[in-house]
Amino acid sequence: MTTTGRTGDEGATPAPTPEAPAPTPEASGPTAPGLRALPEPPTPPRAPGPAARPVLLRTAAELDALERPAGAERAVVMTMGALHEGHASLIRAARAAAGPDGQVVVTVFVNPLQFGEAADLDRYPRTLDADLEIAAAAGADAVFAPGVDEVYPGGEPQVRITAGPMGERLEGAARPGHFDGMLTVVAKLLHLTRPDEAFYGQKDAQQLALIRRMVRDLNFGVRITGVPTVRDPDGLALSSRNRFLSARERHTALALPRALFAARDRLAAQQALHERARATAPGGDRAAGLNRLGEVRAAADAQAVALARPHGAPAAVRAAARLVLDEAAERGRPALHVDYLALVDPADFTEIPDDRESGEAILAVAARVGDTRLIDNIPLTFGALT
Repeated sequence: MTTTGRTGDEGATPAPTPEAPAPTPEASGPTAPGLRALPEPPTPPRAPGPAARPVLLRTAAELDALERPAGAERAVVMTMGALHEGHASLIRAARAAAGPDGQVVVTVFVNPLQFGEAADLDRYPRTLDADLEIAAAAGADAVFAPGVDEVYPGGEPQVRITAGPMGERLEGAARPGHFDGMLTVVAKLLHLTRPDEAFYGQKDAQQLALIRRMVRDLNFGVRITGVPTVRDPDGLALSSRNRFLSARERHTALALPRALFAARDRLAAQQALHERARATAPGGDRAAGLNRLGEVRAAADAQAVALARPHGAPAAVRAAARLVLDEAAERGRPALHVDYLALVDPADFTEIPDDRESGEAILAVAARVGDTRLIDNIPLTFGALT
């Protein structure tokens, strides 16, 4: 469920490349009516010594029998497997929060309610053996990897969590019903794991916002903590989807982080100009103001910056990002196909108005490169220098 710890998934999953792990044959056994189960990999043995793998739990009964730490906390990290460094950062954050005496449980469950097409569910990468190694290195004590029948024993659930209006925006509009399925399984896993604190990646910002809203609105007794997005050195946000990108496609995909960083830099520049304007406003001691800023400017420069205003910063942010995305759409080989670019309020994911002068925002983007759909976002603060 996470990328950089996401519980969601960015959309249709292309068929694995030769480098991706090949699917294993379907396991025998009954499947809950209305749901399609993925094949279950063999349970690997637990290695001895300090580097031992986490305890692998397959059933709710086994999870319930897992002894909770006396006087310490249990932290949980929910994933859909195919773990990478982004997930590892979540597990490390959970380990640090729980402390040496606490307990960290990682869930690995590919939730069929979040997939619009059966083929996408079948193609989803499954790497439990490698996942256990990553979870162990990051500090997990246990991995709960149930089958579909264990999570949905009566088949497709008749009662579900509804994401509401926020779940119909952006990703919800692109993938109807996705967030209902995500919240339903998160609610079930929170009940099953019974953590004191749960960790999710900020890369899936809308998902994180919806989980926080569900926990608050429905009085779940758990703390929800967001962990910053982890990026490769070239800036691309870590995702299980990245493995499907060819070298040329990855080059095009880099337009996503470049657009976000261009918007962030444009906002910082505009707010710096506004700070200069305050220091050099007409009627004040312009020279003293410039000296306080550590600058020596000509009178004409002082007058120019004095005219700067913060109004229109949201429009400038959108324009800076859009310029980068448009170039990738026109000149990329292959071209970038943008689903949306949105500057939204993190509380409800409604669009920020152009006259917003202060407050928190999230700039979010979704785009396709070839057959791969990617999402990314960056938090912004308007009026930080005012």
